[in-house]
Amino acid sequence: MNPLRALIMAAARNEGVRELVANAPISRDVVRRFVAGESTEDAVRATRELGLPVTLDYLGEDTTDKAQAEKTVGAYLELLDALHAAGLADRAEVSVKLSAVGQALDESLALTNASRICAAAEQCGTTVTLDMEDHTTTDSTLRVLAELRRTWPSVGAVLQAYLHRTLDDCKALATEGSRVRLCKGAYAEPPEVAFTDPHEVDLNYVRCVNALMSGDGYPMFATHDPRLIEIIGERARWYDRPRDSYEYQMLFGIRTEEQRKLTARVYIPYGEQWYGYLMRRLAERPANVTFFLRSLVSRS
Repeated sequence: MNPLRALIMAAARNEGVRELVANAPISRDVVRRFVAGESTEDAVRATRELGLPVTLDYLGEDTTDKAQAEKTVGAYLELLDALHAAGLADRAEVSVKLSAVGQALDESLALTNASRICAAAEQCGTTVTLDMEDHTTTDSTLRVLAELRRTWPSVGAVLQAYLHRTLDDCKALATEGSRVRLCKGAYAEPPEVAFTDPHEVDLNYVRCVNALMSGDGYPMFATHDPRLIEIIGERARWYDRPRDSYEYQMLFGIRTEEQRKLTARVYIPYGEQWYGYLMRRLAERPANVTFFLRSLVSRS
């Protein structure tokens, strides 16, 4: 692993560093570049102001408490109601981490809670995508996905190109009506299950692009890499894919001009548990560290 990335991931688990970042006078201004805010109102405002299709993530994961899982479900239900009331549900879906709704406690609990969110999304005229987390949860997440799709076929999957298994998963999920988001992956994984060389990750990403483009599903390509974006466009032409048969996705606050150029769907995180998310974004793209550290020590 890149030494800087390893350092950032260690900081993500360090309570002292978390307190430093949370309490620094400028921190919240910096965090707003990557996180929409902490409340439902913040999420709705960001959706309205952005004017692009979005997917909204209420931050939190690794829940080991039923009450916290219930709180997360409640936050999504509140968000969906607010999006519907604001007339924004037609361009805003939600992304859900199963670990935030009880996966570590009981897979069936996570399925029940995710079903409640899916039902509410359907009533509001939108849908859900299940975020993928570290490799130990992949099989469980795909099992829950299959069960949810029995009732809500539009539920989206996320696959991570740095895992050795992902090309096979792409082929299996590239079926008619299947929504699949392909990302590189942001968790620290062992070499036994994941590519550790960035070049190998990129090569596997392109293999997965081909698998998804040649299938009958709806691919959603999550990347900010200009070279990969160019390759995706070329592959779309090769497979005679009309522009409305796939989409690009990008993170809130990163390459905003390119987001508009591509009419990308923007992944908007919000909520009180922003610290872990922020650290993963810095680890995923260490170039962001310079911006963040400069902002912590200067208001200029």
